[in-house]
Amino acid sequence: MVHRVGLVADSSDVIGQRGKRYRLTMSNRLADATSPYLLQHQENPVNWYEWGAEAFAEAARRDVPVILSVGYATCHWCHVMAHESFEDETTAGFMNEHFVSIKVDREERPDVDRVYMDAVTAIAGRGGWPMTVFLTPDQKPIFAGTYFPKTRMGHHPSFMDVMESVLDAWDTNRTGVTEQAAHITARIADQSRPAGVLLPRIEDVERAVDRLSTTFDRVNGGFGTAPKFPQAPTLELLLRVAVLRPGSDAAKTSLDMLTRQLTAMARGGIYDHLTGGFARYSVDARWLIPHFEKMLYDNALLARVYLRAWQVTRVDRYVEVAREVLDYLDSAMADPSGGIHSAEDADSEGVEGKFAIWSWQELGEILGADRALAAAVYGATPEGNFEGKNNLHRDADLDDVSVALGIPVAAIRENMQSINSRLRAARARRVQPGRDDKIVTAWNGLAIRAFAEAGAVLEEPRYTARARSIATFLLTDASPGGHLTRSWRGRPGHPAFAEDHAALAIGLYTLYQVTGEEEWFTAAETHVGTLRERFADPEGGFFATSDASDDLIARLKNTQDNPTPSDNALALEALLLNAATGFYGIGEMQAARSSLREAVRTDASVLRSSVLHWTWMRSLLGGRLSSALRAWKRRRVKSSDALDD
Repeated sequence: MVHRVGLVADSSDVIGQRGKRYRLTMSNRLADATSPYLLQHQENPVNWYEWGAEAFAEAARRDVPVILSVGYATCHWCHVMAHESFEDETTAGFMNEHFVSIKVDREERPDVDRVYMDAVTAIAGRGGWPMTVFLTPDQKPIFAGTYFPKTRMGHHPSFMDVMESVLDAWDTNRTGVTEQAAHITARIADQSRPAGVLLPRIEDVERAVDRLSTTFDRVNGGFGTAPKFPQAPTLELLLRVAVLRPGSDAAKTSLDMLTRQLTAMARGGIYDHLTGGFARYSVDARWLIPHFEKMLYDNALLARVYLRAWQVTRVDRYVEVAREVLDYLDSAMADPSGGIHSAEDADSEGVEGKFAIWSWQELGEILGADRALAAAVYGATPEGNFEGKNNLHRDADLDDVSVALGIPVAAIRENMQSINSRLRAARARRVQPGRDDKIVTAWNGLAIRAFAEAGAVLEEPRYTARARSIATFLLTDASPGGHLTRSWRGRPGHPAFAEDHAALAIGLYTLYQVTGEEEWFTAAETHVGTLRERFADPEGGFFATSDASDDLIARLKNTQDNPTPSDNALALEALLLNAATGFYGIGEMQAARSSLREAVRTDASVLRSSVLHWTWMRSLLGGRLSSALRAWKRRRVKSSDALDD
């Protein structure tokens, strides 16, 4: 039974900021949610609503603002704000009296997240999670930010400070509040409709590489300074330029940046050297100390980049990393249903990184005399590199370790197998990090492609089998009645978005190319058709939401590549594969090219932010994929041909 949080006059009640007394009862409306993130908040004393008409109708009835809190299950700072504020009865009582509060999982509702993240960046100048937005009862943003601390910190207001300020404005300057909310809403809507026509040229790609090189860290690899994110779409751009523009300055620059970053990340602490998998980002410029959560989308994209980079460079470590990441996803992150889970938490027992780090004493107890070798390979010291403990990394080459310790490299490799096995066994006895075990369609579509390509390139049937199992799950359990959903956790979630259909179509086309099994081709065609029918904008490009969606203040068109390629970048690639794998006559091919031209009728912001797929678009529009088209039109392709683009 779901209980409501109410106001009661009782001497044992909590006394709120404005002298009110609150009795707080458990649990709230989130008890029936599918999202692990929402379920984390089901026992909060906050009277949370899920996103929907009921919450806004209640806000209108009471004439109060809305607090929208957006996050995800493995978000460390989301946990912090929850412990500080949402689990605090005084804070919760104040929220319940003066606001209607809504919780949203950004991974289940990326449309809600994107609309209001635009508001956050417009108001605060930067985004992030947890995202905290104050809304009018008609969904317009009043004020927004990210994490607000329990108590004031320097120039950073406390969460209570912010709530009090919003309420004061709501009570004393309602006209000003509504005018500002309307202005912000109009700005969001304007950003959602890029205008103009500008097709990409190869010179634009080369200029993009030049611009990227100005922010590249040639010492540590990566772009900018701390914190550093892998930026997988950017890495794939560099890889494609290196392959498609051989001998050019842009290709040389691209390959140099690509290999420096891939090597640095593979050595750094952002990579899990015991079980595989990359953390979401590094808090420092050296890739040494990660924010320890692991996301499916990062690892699916990076496994593919490392695999393809190995094909180009033949650097053995790259293919080792690709295998290790895929093995991590195939085992630790796999759901019995066939899909792959969303994420692993940064925290264990409420402490960030506790599962992954090692004290000097622990290493001695586990490894005995082998601690010296492990320390030389993994950079461990008595002082540690993370809060007095060690996050493992591999800055030193084995040749250097061999010289320093007087041990042959072959012996080091052999001994490290035993060392790693003992460390893995010790870590397995620890309390495991939290797991977000929902299955997100778009991210699983990216995983289908990574596993299918690895199955072909490495001639590993188990990777192809995993790609099949993910595809089967998405086309059955995650598609009740033939309607694809965004996510699944025991039952289907919200209807799919453009990125879900596009990423799944790409994965299915790739699986068809690798196996020659026509069921995947047929399913991919269906999802491309859905993209065209339900998501296409007549003025060009694709909306994030379908034509049946009407519960947001704006219908956005995502063109910005972030950790994952944007909706439109994925849709363009799906259209390209649709054209490349189809059995077209001349007229049909012209129609396919025309469809692509319409899809890229966007403004320069798309070309700046979604540069990843320029090479694909330019190749098709310029007719440079003729050899690939011939190969892909076969009913079955050889493993050596599967990735010839």
